[in-house]
Amino acid sequence: MGNKIYVGNLPYKFKADDLKEAFSEFGEITEATVITDRYSGRSKGFGFVTFADEESAKKAVEAMNGKEVEGRELKVNEAKPREE
Repeated sequence: MGNKIYVGNLPYKFKADDLKEAFSEFGEITEATVITDRYSGRSKGFGFVTFADEESAKKAVEAMNGKEVEGRELKVNEAKPREE
């Protein structure tokens, strides 16, 4: 796997700090990013969390995939490399 996970279907008001807080119970987070529209600055409803180790990322995927947060069911899985 890897230590970076994709988190989709986020509540649109979520910021990076909210994302970090939601996943911090699974281990040390080195980076949390919510992807925003470059023109409006609004969240696109997904982001990425990078953990210090792979085990934490695995635990987070297992625990959080399908979990409801503010009425939205999260889609959580291993982040795939960006395709050109």
